Amino acid sequence: MLKNIKANLSLGIRRVDPVLLLCTVVLLGISLLTIWGAVENFGMSKLRMQLAMGILGIFATFVVANLDYHVILDRLFWVLLVFSAAILAVTLGAGETGAGMETSNKSWLTIPVIGIAIQPSEFVKITFICTFSKHLWTVHDKINHPKALLGLMIHAGLIVGLILLSGDLGVALVYMVLVLIMLYCSGLHLWYFGGAAVVLVLAFPFLWDFLAGYQQDRILVGFQPELDPLDRGWQPLLSRQCIENGGLLGVGLFGGGDHEQLAASHTDFILASVAEKFGFVGVLLVIAALVVMVIRILWIARRARRDYGMYLCVGVAAVMVAQILENVGMCLGILPVVGLTLPFVSCGGSSLLATFMLMGIVHSVNAHRPGMRAGE
Repeated sequence: MLKNIKANLSLGIRRVDPVLLLCTVVLLGISLLTIWGAVENFGMSKLRMQLAMGILGIFATFVVANLDYHVILDRLFWVLLVFSAAILAVTLGAGETGAGMETSNKSWLTIPVIGIAIQPSEFVKITFICTFSKHLWTVHDKINHPKALLGLMIHAGLIVGLILLSGDLGVALVYMVLVLIMLYCSGLHLWYFGGAAVVLVLAFPFLWDFLAGYQQDRILVGFQPELDPLDRGWQPLLSRQCIENGGLLGVGLFGGGDHEQLAASHTDFILASVAEKFGFVGVLLVIAALVVMVIRILWIARRARRDYGMYLCVGVAAVMVAQILENVGMCLGILPVVGLTLPFVSCGGSSLLATFMLMGIVHSVNAHRPGMRAGE
């Protein structure tokens, strides 16, 4: 019996891709060091929460990696789809605004009895990528047929629409990028993308009026924070200052003071805190680990090309790329501040745990790809 346990444990460990695991551990380590170095500003509770979610996330990664995604999606497709829409609908009706936020977003849901607040849209990324990947694979041989595309748009529109109604524009944009990249990789004709671009340009004035005033200001000031340096442009400008203050090697783990004035310097703007403490070298290490991670995910996707596991990996890579580019752009003051975390680095329970689970899906695809299941 003990031999069987050891054999199963050894098999479970081997199903986790070592490159992805190393990247996640490096990024989590940098995150914990940064929060520890500024614990007097962030609070010990933030460090404890990040450490706890990191440990739980690594455990979740191993669990998900050992689940056969074929079995899960073949049996639970409709359950996952209904759950995605239902939890977002419940959040829309009973959700709350995050603590300390100036927006009216209803993105957080408090779990009864235990009283823990979660951000459902982070976990719906997991279920949506799963269901949309399965849907794409079902219609991949007729992806350019209007009827097939309409079904995919209804599928995506239901989820994205509920997130937009909650007011969380940043997360909705991630979902939109996710859908576009997955459709492109599935072979959708470029004429569709061109037509969509024309429609978007024509509809822009109406979409702009649909946005709340603070969302419009965020977009305008996001591209040029100097327009409002004392209010909405203050965060990105101070973030730049933190990055400049760090120089090449940073001011040290417990040094620096600019990040203490920067709101969300432990979440959305944690890269600025990393830059101030560890300098350009620290930021380069973070970016390098993230780039290697995305490349590795796409490599795994290519190996799973005969199966909808490819779409699962592409979806995870799309989420990573969208959040990395937007978060880095926010910290540099060249993109609007829309409240997106930097994967594995930003402090945040829901975001961190969900991202670990997304990595678990990629590990599962790598371990249960068709060739492996056939014994090749």
